[in-house]
Amino acid sequence: MNRTRARLSDGREIVYYDEAPGRVPVPDPRGLPPVEPVCETRRHPLTGAHVTITAPRNPRPLLPPADECPLCPGGPASEIPDPSYDVVAFENRFPSFDVRTPPVPPEIDGVERARGAGRCEVVCFTNEHSTSMAQLPVSRVRMIIDAWADRTAEIAAVPGVRQVYVFENRGVEIGVTLHHPHGQIYGYPFITPRTDRMLTMAAAHPDLFADVLKAERAGGRVVLPGEHWTAYVPAAARWPVEVHLMPHRHVPDFTALDAAERDELAVLYRDLLRRCDALYGTPLPYVAGWHQAPTGNDLLRLHLELFSIRRAPDKIKYLAGSESGMAAWINDVSPEDIAARLRAAG
Repeated sequence: MNRTRARLSDGREIVYYDEAPGRVPVPDPRGLPPVEPVCETRRHPLTGAHVTITAPRNPRPLLPPADECPLCPGGPASEIPDPSYDVVAFENRFPSFDVRTPPVPPEIDGVERARGAGRCEVVCFTNEHSTSMAQLPVSRVRMIIDAWADRTAEIAAVPGVRQVYVFENRGVEIGVTLHHPHGQIYGYPFITPRTDRMLTMAAAHPDLFADVLKAERAGGRVVLPGEHWTAYVPAAARWPVEVHLMPHRHVPDFTALDAAERDELAVLYRDLLRRCDALYGTPLPYVAGWHQAPTGNDLLRLHLELFSIRRAPDKIKYLAGSESGMAAWINDVSPEDIAARLRAAG
């Protein structure tokens, strides 16, 4: 993999990852004004959770036509000036967190307040607009994994970043704003509530992830068993379709994976995505989120949580009163049934 760095016209960084060496980046012709992000966090006084306020994100593009896609290469609206690319990552033009955010007063009406100093990146998986991660060759998925590891290392080193989250939103039902195959990476300036809860559980149970994986591998919900990874539907699945993909070795993040683990991950992850699309005979809307340990903490084991709100071919699971209001989950689908159907979908 060959890495080439450049800058967009407003100063944001763009990084190309190519199979072949020798890329000479094309200058960004748009003449954008310098980035002036306004991102802040406020700590909810009743729960202690951080809420991010970032009003400048509101005007971001919403499902533009293919000829105006900002992730297709070289077009007048493109964020990627070059006429082609393999994999590319760049700082989000509409970030939730940015180290360039100016200082804010420490409180507002008694609520703790801080600038949203972090980093948000977009990762484009291919320059082909009408495809998906599931349809890419294994070699490209492997390159994406290497790019995720490289970006994780760099974003974790950004001052103020506490946690790096790699994820892909796929499908209009999930709420994507761009159709082009891509994912995102957030460098949070705080530890997220889900991660904080997992760290609490892991601190009380030092072998938590190993024991969970051992129990799941012995159960009936394994979808894909591998030498280095296992994909399974968790016994306490919250979502109608939910699959976890966990390495057999305790590693905190992508950077700690060895070559064999990355090779197998590329094969199993693509296989899993294809099974998800075959489940209902139509592309599955999903969130594929990679849990990684916070910076300086190795209690959490790297793992994927892929979930979908589709609970039947023509039905969507809406998060209503219990889930949205109380964070008390009610699943309408049996995890054992979904696991069996995903195994059969291969």
